[in-house]
Amino acid sequence: MMYSFTEEAVITGEVAKIWAVATDVARWSEWDPHEEESRFDGEFAAGAEGWVKPKGAPAGPFTIVAVEPEQSWTSEAGIPFGKLRGHRTYEPLGDGTVRVAERVEVHGPMGPLFKLIWEKGMRRDMPRTFAALEKEARSRD
Repeated sequence: MMYSFTEEAVITGEVAKIWAVATDVARWSEWDPHEEESRFDGEFAAGAEGWVKPKGAPAGPFTIVAVEPEQSWTSEAGIPFGKLRGHRTYEPLGDGTVRVAERVEVHGPMGPLFKLIWEKGMRRDMPRTFAALEKEARSRD
């Protein structure tokens, strides 16, 4: 059993700079309004692990399971009786903008509870996160 939702936006900037900010996990909590705390050790690659405390949700570890540099990355975190999987994509549109998207998948029987408790807040925060990503990428010039 799997439940999912996706949000996307078009932001201004160079994909390399946006990617650098989006994959700098240790600094997420500095600019992302959805993240209260974040930690990450090592290189951003499949198999690497981090820890995050999202706003309004429990803290916990996650693992990077796939990385396509400057294109996409996927993470997984354990939840009771299943897993939470996030897939983020970065698509340059050729005009100085980048389409950013995040797909959230809830695997296992927690889907209905996740939808009821956390989806609304996550969907509300995603556009703010995308806007903050754009702003942070510009500030790191």
